[in-house]
Amino acid sequence: MTQEELLPLIYKKDDRAFTLLYDMYSKSLFGIISNLVHDREEAEDVLQDVFVKIWKNIDSYSDEKGRFYTWIVNIARNSSIDKLRSKGYNNSKKNLSADNFVHLLDDNSRLNNKIDSIGIQEFVKKLKPKCIKIIDLLFFKGFTQQEASDELEIPLGTVKTQNRNCINDLRNLLQVI
Repeated sequence: MTQEELLPLIYKKDDRAFTLLYDMYSKSLFGIISNLVHDREEAEDVLQDVFVKIWKNIDSYSDEKGRFYTWIVNIARNSSIDKLRSKGYNNSKKNLSADNFVHLLDDNSRLNNKIDSIGIQEFVKKLKPKCIKIIDLLFFKGFTQQEASDELEIPLGTVKTQNRNCINDLRNLLQVI
């Protein structure tokens, strides 16, 4: 089936059209998405979203503005970029598994006798609630200061000042210079 034969079926929301659309374009769109989103499962999710968007928004396509393939490639590209910029996607990439830190537990010679790689959180819990939130976001969850500012809905300068003060409080608590 050609693109010219497929488009009228898509406009009519013919059930066969979705399958034909997928068969014709899924491989090329998946290639485009995979080049941007390097995680296979995430790329597959984006691909599914792209086909839903194509199906739902077909009325916004105009052959006078450009080719159909160009239109769907732009949907795939923009959806991939949206995924990469999403807070949920970025946070999921920041949370590392404990396997990455096993060497810290095994090598006690590197650790201060008051602190171990797990026990630091016990000291943080003794700080003020605002310090607990800031240190949790910045150090345990891997947020940038700007992301912490957005999350806590406070100015960036305030996050920087509170971070510095909270680290000083933690140093005093641990008696570390």
